[in-house]
Amino acid sequence: MISKLPKWVEFGGCYLAFLAGSVNAIGFLGFKHQAVSHLTGVSTLLGVGLAQMEWQISLHLGLIFLSFIVGAALSGALIGNATLALGRRYSVVLLIESLFLLLSAYLLNRGIEIGHFFASAACGLQNSMAMSYSGSFIRTTYVSGLFTDIGLMLGLRLRGVPVDRRKMILYSLLIIGFISGGSMGSIAYTLFDFSALYLPASMAALLAAIYWLYRRKQYQ
Repeated sequence: MISKLPKWVEFGGCYLAFLAGSVNAIGFLGFKHQAVSHLTGVSTLLGVGLAQMEWQISLHLGLIFLSFIVGAALSGALIGNATLALGRRYSVVLLIESLFLLLSAYLLNRGIEIGHFFASAACGLQNSMAMSYSGSFIRTTYVSGLFTDIGLMLGLRLRGVPVDRRKMILYSLLIIGFISGGSMGSIAYTLFDFSALYLPASMAALLAAIYWLYRRKQYQ
């Protein structure tokens, strides 16, 4: 049951969703309307590019895919398991995500498109941190599944099936965090162009420090 999750999950999940939402908004506005926190839209663009024989665009989108996979693989290698557990190297993964976003901002501000791939790898890192606990999945980089789960729970409630209130609250917070992050990312991009990526980069580094201190306190 999701009710067995640690109390910090709501805060951490909402925080990460806000971070991902801001990166996705910056990506959408600055990367030729490409979503970067998930690959559904990119898959559609790749299909269109291949159908229209736009090989340069298709190659670029293919490298976006590859970068996302490399980031996810790196996260998996460092954490070692998708199951939520105190003591795993989440702080290390978050620091690498922060570094990738810093590199992305630096390169894109200089017109170097390789920065796109670092942003995608950063999202792959965070997406691979998706934690499972007792069959419940917690995703922070996209919300389509969350809306589906909330709709399913409401439908089951209409049939008289009890709703897991904590799961409903958690998923709602993740959605609110992602949308709020998108708003902040949009405003930041309007004001600072690709330097807006320094915001989620700083957030990832801050959360890494908070988690490291929390874990240290728990083991004292």
